[in-house]
Amino acid sequence: MRNLENAPKIYVGTYGQYNSGSLFGKWFDLAGYADIKEFLQDCYEFHRNELDPELMFQDWENIPDFLISECSLHKEAFKYFGAIGEMDDETAEAFEIYCKQINHWPSNRYELEDQLESFGESYRGFFSGSGKDATLEYAYQYVEETGLLSGVASTLEKYFDYEALARDLFLEGYSEYEGHVFADY
Repeated sequence: MRNLENAPKIYVGTYGQYNSGSLFGKWFDLAGYADIKEFLQDCYEFHRNELDPELMFQDWENIPDFLISECSLHKEAFKYFGAIGEMDDETAEAFEIYCKQINHWPSNRYELEDQLESFGESYRGFFSGSGKDATLEYAYQYVEETGLLSGVASTLEKYFDYEALARDLFLEGYSEYEGHVFADY
Protein backbone atom coordinates (compact mmCIF):
# COMPACT_ATOMS: atom_id res chain seq x y z
CA MET A 1 0.00 0.00 0.00
CA ARG A 2 1.15 3.55 -0.63
CA ASN A 3 0.79 4.50 3.05
CA LEU A 4 -1.12 3.35 6.08
CA GLU A 5 -3.36 6.42 6.05
CA ASN A 6 -4.75 5.38 2.65
CA ALA A 7 -4.91 1.65 3.42
CA PRO A 8 -8.24 0.02 2.55
CA LYS A 9 -10.29 -0.99 5.58
CA ILE A 10 -13.66 -2.68 6.09
CA TYR A 11 -15.87 -2.80 9.16
CA VAL A 12 -17.26 -6.34 9.12
CA GLY A 13 -20.33 -7.35 11.09
CA THR A 14 -22.99 -9.91 10.32
CA TYR A 15 -26.58 -9.71 9.19
CA GLY A 16 -27.57 -11.82 12.18
CA GLN A 17 -26.09 -9.32 14.63
CA TYR A 18 -27.53 -6.39 12.69
CA ASN A 19 -31.03 -7.90 12.61
CA SER A 20 -30.74 -8.39 16.39
CA GLY A 21 -30.03 -4.67 16.82
CA SER A 22 -26.27 -4.94 17.22
CA LEU A 23 -23.53 -3.36 15.12
CA PHE A 24 -20.91 -5.66 16.66
CA GLY A 25 -18.02 -6.14 14.29
CA LYS A 26 -14.40 -5.25 13.68
CA TRP A 27 -12.37 -3.01 11.40
CA PHE A 28 -10.13 -5.12 9.16
CA ASP A 29 -7.10 -3.47 7.56
CA LEU A 30 -6.80 -5.13 4.16
CA ALA A 31 -3.11 -4.24 3.80
CA GLY A 32 -2.35 -7.29 5.93
CA TYR A 33 -3.94 -9.80 3.55
CA ALA A 34 -2.62 -11.41 0.40
CA ASP A 35 -6.00 -12.28 -1.08
CA ILE A 36 -9.73 -12.38 -0.50
CA LYS A 37 -9.67 -15.96 0.77
CA GLU A 38 -7.31 -15.07 3.62
CA PHE A 39 -9.39 -11.99 4.48
CA LEU A 40 -12.68 -13.90 4.56
CA GLN A 41 -11.14 -16.64 6.72
CA ASP A 42 -10.26 -14.02 9.35
CA CYS A 43 -13.74 -12.51 9.13
CA TYR A 44 -15.40 -15.87 9.70
CA GLU A 45 -12.95 -16.64 12.52
CA PHE A 46 -13.81 -13.35 14.20
CA HIS A 47 -17.54 -14.14 13.97
CA ARG A 48 -17.13 -17.80 14.96
CA ASN A 49 -19.63 -17.32 17.81
CA GLU A 50 -22.43 -17.49 15.19
CA LEU A 51 -23.44 -20.83 13.73
CA ASP A 52 -23.41 -19.69 10.08
CA PRO A 53 -22.36 -16.03 9.96
CA GLU A 54 -23.50 -14.03 6.96
CA LEU A 55 -20.91 -11.27 6.66
CA MET A 56 -22.06 -7.68 6.33
CA PHE A 57 -19.67 -4.94 5.24
CA GLN A 58 -21.13 -2.08 7.24
CA ASP A 59 -18.54 0.57 6.41
CA TRP A 60 -15.33 0.91 4.42
CA GLU A 61 -12.55 3.36 3.75
CA ASN A 62 -10.27 3.81 0.75
CA ILE A 63 -12.08 1.22 -1.35
CA PRO A 64 -13.75 2.33 -4.58
CA ASP A 65 -17.47 1.58 -4.72
CA PHE A 66 -17.02 -0.50 -7.87
CA LEU A 67 -15.14 -3.10 -5.79
CA ILE A 68 -17.40 -3.42 -2.76
CA SER A 69 -20.99 -3.60 -1.61
CA GLU A 70 -22.69 -4.33 1.68
CA CYS A 71 -22.37 -8.06 1.11
CA SER A 72 -19.39 -8.60 -1.18
CA LEU A 73 -15.85 -7.60 -2.02
CA HIS A 74 -14.81 -8.17 -5.62
CA LYS A 75 -12.43 -11.09 -6.10
CA GLU A 76 -9.94 -8.82 -7.92
CA ALA A 77 -9.85 -6.22 -5.12
CA PHE A 78 -6.50 -7.32 -3.73
CA LYS A 79 -4.89 -7.27 -7.18
CA TYR A 80 -6.28 -3.75 -7.61
CA PHE A 81 -4.85 -2.67 -4.23
CA GLY A 82 -1.48 -4.13 -5.23
CA ALA A 83 -1.51 -2.28 -8.55
CA ILE A 84 -2.37 1.12 -7.08
CA GLY A 85 0.12 0.51 -4.27
CA GLU A 86 2.87 0.77 -6.88
CA MET A 87 1.52 4.08 -8.23
CA ASP A 88 1.98 7.60 -6.95
CA ASP A 89 -1.16 9.19 -5.46
CA GLU A 90 -1.98 11.21 -8.59
CA THR A 91 -1.77 8.19 -10.91
CA ALA A 92 -3.73 6.01 -8.47
CA GLU A 93 -6.47 8.65 -8.39
CA ALA A 94 -6.50 8.73 -12.20
CA PHE A 95 -6.68 4.94 -12.39
CA GLU A 96 -9.66 4.91 -10.03
CA ILE A 97 -11.40 7.52 -12.20
CA TYR A 98 -10.58 5.48 -15.31
CA CYS A 99 -12.00 2.29 -13.80
CA LYS A 100 -15.11 3.99 -12.44
CA GLN A 101 -16.08 6.52 -15.11
CA ILE A 102 -14.38 5.63 -18.38
CA ASN A 103 -13.71 1.94 -18.86
CA HIS A 104 -16.01 0.58 -16.12
CA TRP A 105 -13.79 -2.06 -14.58
CA PRO A 106 -14.40 -4.75 -13.33
CA SER A 107 -17.87 -4.92 -14.91
CA ASN A 108 -16.24 -4.71 -18.37
CA ARG A 109 -14.83 -8.20 -17.64
CA TYR A 110 -11.26 -7.17 -18.52
CA GLU A 111 -8.40 -8.74 -16.65
CA LEU A 112 -6.69 -6.20 -14.41
CA GLU A 113 -3.53 -6.37 -16.54
CA ASP A 114 -5.56 -5.46 -19.64
CA GLN A 115 -7.24 -2.61 -17.74
CA LEU A 116 -3.85 -1.29 -16.65
CA GLU A 117 -2.55 -1.47 -20.23
CA SER A 118 -5.61 0.33 -21.56
CA PHE A 119 -5.24 2.99 -18.84
CA GLY A 120 -1.58 3.48 -19.78
CA GLU A 121 -2.52 4.08 -23.41
CA SER A 122 -5.34 6.48 -22.53
CA TYR A 123 -4.00 8.56 -19.64
CA ARG A 124 -2.33 11.83 -20.62
CA GLY A 125 -1.65 13.29 -17.18
CA PHE A 126 -2.86 15.68 -14.53
CA PHE A 127 -3.32 19.27 -15.72
CA SER A 128 -4.81 21.30 -12.89
CA GLY A 129 -1.67 21.93 -10.92
CA SER A 130 -1.39 25.60 -11.80
CA GLY A 131 -5.05 26.39 -11.14
CA LYS A 132 -5.77 26.98 -14.83
CA ASP A 133 -8.31 25.14 -16.91
CA ALA A 134 -7.02 21.58 -17.36
CA THR A 135 -8.27 21.40 -20.95
CA LEU A 136 -6.39 24.58 -21.85
CA GLU A 137 -3.22 23.35 -20.15
CA TYR A 138 -3.46 20.14 -22.14
CA ALA A 139 -3.95 22.09 -25.39
CA TYR A 140 -0.65 23.90 -24.78
CA GLN A 141 1.11 20.59 -24.15
CA TYR A 142 -0.56 19.03 -27.18
CA VAL A 143 0.73 21.79 -29.44
CA GLU A 144 4.23 21.41 -28.03
CA GLU A 145 4.29 17.58 -28.23
CA THR A 146 2.86 17.37 -31.73
CA GLY A 147 4.87 20.26 -33.15
CA LEU A 148 1.63 21.70 -34.48
CA LEU A 149 3.10 25.19 -34.75
CA SER A 150 6.63 24.24 -35.73
CA GLY A 151 7.65 26.16 -38.76
CA VAL A 152 5.14 28.93 -38.06
CA ALA A 153 6.66 32.37 -37.70
CA SER A 154 6.79 33.47 -34.04
CA THR A 155 4.94 36.67 -34.92
CA LEU A 156 1.97 34.56 -36.11
CA GLU A 157 2.27 31.96 -33.35
CA LYS A 158 1.05 34.43 -30.71
CA TYR A 159 -2.30 34.66 -32.53
CA PHE A 160 -3.01 30.96 -32.25
CA ASP A 161 -6.30 30.27 -30.43
CA TYR A 162 -5.47 27.69 -27.74
CA GLU A 163 -8.95 27.96 -26.22
CA ALA A 164 -10.55 26.92 -29.52
CA LEU A 165 -8.10 24.03 -29.88
CA ALA A 166 -8.88 22.88 -26.32
CA ARG A 167 -12.61 23.03 -27.03
CA ASP A 168 -12.20 21.00 -30.23
CA LEU A 169 -9.89 18.42 -28.63
CA PHE A 170 -12.37 17.79 -25.82
CA LEU A 171 -15.42 17.70 -28.07
CA GLU A 172 -14.04 14.63 -29.76
CA GLY A 173 -11.01 12.63 -28.78
CA TYR A 174 -10.21 13.58 -25.16
CA SER A 175 -11.97 13.69 -21.79
CA GLU A 176 -11.11 15.51 -18.58
CA TYR A 177 -12.12 14.37 -15.08
CA GLU A 178 -11.02 16.34 -12.04
CA GLY A 179 -7.94 17.63 -13.87
CA HIS A 180 -6.96 14.24 -15.30
CA VAL A 181 -6.92 14.00 -19.09
CA PHE A 182 -7.65 10.81 -21.02
CA ALA A 183 -7.64 10.01 -24.74
CA ASP A 184 -10.97 8.49 -25.80
CA TYR A 185 -10.47 5.10 -27.40
